[in-house]
Amino acid sequence: MIETLLSVAFLMQIVRISVPYALASLGGTFSERGGVVNIALEGIMLCGAFGFVLGSHLGGAALGLLGGLACGVAVSALLGLAAIRFRADPIVAGVAINLLAVGATRFALKLVWDSSSNSARVPAVEPLAGGEGTLGALLETVTHPLVLAAVALVALAHVVLFRTRFGLRLRSCGEHPEAARSLGVPVTRTRWAGVLLAGVLAGLAGVWLASEQHQFTDQMTGGRGYIALAAMIVGRWRPSLAALACLLFGGAEALQIALASQGIGVPTQLLQMLPYLLTIGAVVGFMGRARPPAALGKPLEE
Repeated sequence: MIETLLSVAFLMQIVRISVPYALASLGGTFSERGGVVNIALEGIMLCGAFGFVLGSHLGGAALGLLGGLACGVAVSALLGLAAIRFRADPIVAGVAINLLAVGATRFALKLVWDSSSNSARVPAVEPLAGGEGTLGALLETVTHPLVLAAVALVALAHVVLFRTRFGLRLRSCGEHPEAARSLGVPVTRTRWAGVLLAGVLAGLAGVWLASEQHQFTDQMTGGRGYIALAAMIVGRWRPSLAALACLLFGGAEALQIALASQGIGVPTQLLQMLPYLLTIGAVVGFMGRARPPAALGKPLEE
């Protein structure tokens, strides 16, 4: 068992599991740094996954990538419309969007593939290199375009948030929007930018999930959007720390899979609980020390 946990294959599995968590948590960071609570990450990821599969089915993986991003942005725009334009409670709006995403993707699945459970297999985003055995699996992981994109986006998100004018404006909108507006910052437009960026990143997380499975399955996100939110909180709304938290949660999920494959005599249901128990424990442990943006969830008064 120790050899399994220290193997290259196990470490690569942690990376692959962590990619959608990291991308979605980056999206949540941009949205919430601007002051808009984003419970809708789960629904955005689910629609992004469906958009990828539909696009890939119609015209290949490149069109699927565009479809996934477009669906992510469209669903995120619903959150922006409710929370920014009409100043509705973003938590209620986010939950409603998650429920809508489940129903809409199931309906579209039935409409396109005449199935309520899964789509046909579609072309996936392929790694740039690969081969046989452990070395081949390592090359497939480290050269996969979406893995490389996730690593680059974590670094880029940190620079954008803490080293650019846009990042300063976005953070000011999440901390004190009235003061930001008095200094000439277009608060509404800046918050919209944060929410739409969340749609791009969480949609890309959905693309990864669907590309890995070569198909769409009903409710395939399986709560990953909520785990990404937890990683964002544990990471204190900072991209680099959130990415490390995603690796922690990815490691827990990979450990659960490894333990189940070893047949250690523990009920499968208990092993499946492991990532979620760790998530709850991490959030409880860090919540008291993590300070969210001061104006998070508060609409801008006209």
